Amino acid sequence: MRSIFFHKRIAGVLAMAVLAGSCTKKLDLSPTNDVTADKVYATPAGYKQALAKVYGAFALTGNQGGTGQPDISTQIIADEGNSDFLRMYFNCQELTTDEAAWTWQNDAGIQGLHEMSWSAVNPIIDGLYYRSFFQITLCNDFIRQSTDAAVGGRGITGADAAAIKNYRAEARFLRAYQYWVLMDLYGNPPFADENLPVATTVPKQIKRADLFAWLEKELKAIDADLVAPKTNEYGRADKAAAWALLARMYLNAQVYTGTAHYTDAITYANKVIAAGYTLHPNYRELVLADDNLNTDEFIFTINYDGTYTQTYGGTTYLVHGPAAVPGTISGSNGTWGGLRCTQDFVSLFPDNTGGTDQRAQFYTNGQTLQMKDLYTGTNGYSTDKFRNLTRGGGKAPHADAAGNFSDIDFPLFRLAEMYLIYAEAVLRGGTGGDANTALGYINALRTRAWGGSTSGNITAGQLTTDFILDERGRELYYEAFRRTDLVRYGKFTTAAYLWAWKGGVQGGTAVADKYNLFPLPSTDLSANANLTQNTGY
Repeated sequence: MRSIFFHKRIAGVLAMAVLAGSCTKKLDLSPTNDVTADKVYATPAGYKQALAKVYGAFALTGNQGGTGQPDISTQIIADEGNSDFLRMYFNCQELTTDEAAWTWQNDAGIQGLHEMSWSAVNPIIDGLYYRSFFQITLCNDFIRQSTDAAVGGRGITGADAAAIKNYRAEARFLRAYQYWVLMDLYGNPPFADENLPVATTVPKQIKRADLFAWLEKELKAIDADLVAPKTNEYGRADKAAAWALLARMYLNAQVYTGTAHYTDAITYANKVIAAGYTLHPNYRELVLADDNLNTDEFIFTINYDGTYTQTYGGTTYLVHGPAAVPGTISGSNGTWGGLRCTQDFVSLFPDNTGGTDQRAQFYTNGQTLQMKDLYTGTNGYSTDKFRNLTRGGGKAPHADAAGNFSDIDFPLFRLAEMYLIYAEAVLRGGTGGDANTALGYINALRTRAWGGSTSGNITAGQLTTDFILDERGRELYYEAFRRTDLVRYGKFTTAAYLWAWKGGVQGGTAVADKYNLFPLPSTDLSANANLTQNTGY
């Protein structure tokens, strides 16, 4: 939302990138203009602009490829807003669960997501896959161009060279984050790092457990070159971001590798917790138009700005998407009438008014609690958790006059998740933590949720793994966690937990276990003989 380092630089960089990534089916052609790597990376300022492009790929849509490779996700989905990373990631993580449904079944890729009946060809599933690889491609190019030899060969030395070493570590972190997305959602993706020859070699497939091991090694390797927690420019990665990703990976390690790493999850959650973060005192201020002020809790964010990052994806989607929420509440020009919650998710809260647990931010006017029809916009409560207004109720700092675009930054990592990881890992048998501390962390979240009152706090006997799952739902909803959490608990595809329209049945039903993973795109399977499709597709 604020003009952090890439917002004001990104327009020129992207114009340059579009020239370099002109539409051609042959990706090994030489550029037909004078924008070459030697010019882009000729100065320290050029390196920072190139890094801005890598970060900007999180928040912007369209062909931003400076590597001669177009962003295929925008070709798969005609609506550019649907090609945004966060919108596609949200849809895969949330529309497939009890937390969200979308009204417009004719939107490309929507039908079958909530019903858990998607096929091996789905524009949203395919689009996210390609979007992640697009950012990985940008990262690989930056990493190639920022070796000590490349930087020294361009006559860059001293403090400038040291800064570029930090930039390189950030690019490696961003690449690791996208590979984690691919590992979590697709299991066994193709793998290409900076050492794979460009445009001459197709990548080989990597097994999920092997990718986990590579990510673990990579995130630890960059620790020395990332800056200390809370010392980087807002919106850029630091050591704590890498620790937070490791903690998340370790919590899910049994799913990814078959071997639990709960002790490691505690270790890395502790490292983040000890880095100086605190819970922001007011939950309802977490995702507003001035949430860049929440540096007390936010560890790493995707930054959006109503002026510099205009897209119908991102948090714009989370502001306009919820059904029936009027613009006076959402801080926009109105609702798209799409996103709604199932009654099963609403039931996780002690009441739906927010009178006790203030995290219950549901909009109920004209909406029914029961989702009797999956594609009727008035069936199911919606939420006004994301509001494009400041904490004082004023206009967004960079609000566009038409009210179309959001200034809300999206937290990919925040301290509350680390508290929840710590508590769950302790309950699952990890060492290096203790039950009293775990209880204290959970009650800190609940004290905030109850507006500072301890009346919502729980006892040690109430702290169970199932309680943690429900608490993660209450604390982290609409932040793209739910599918991953339900898979870890064995409740995503099974009958252990049912919600409205799971499996295409009003009351919910179990589905095939193949849906714990998304399919690899059929187009990639056709283009790369090294790939094998996930079981069942």
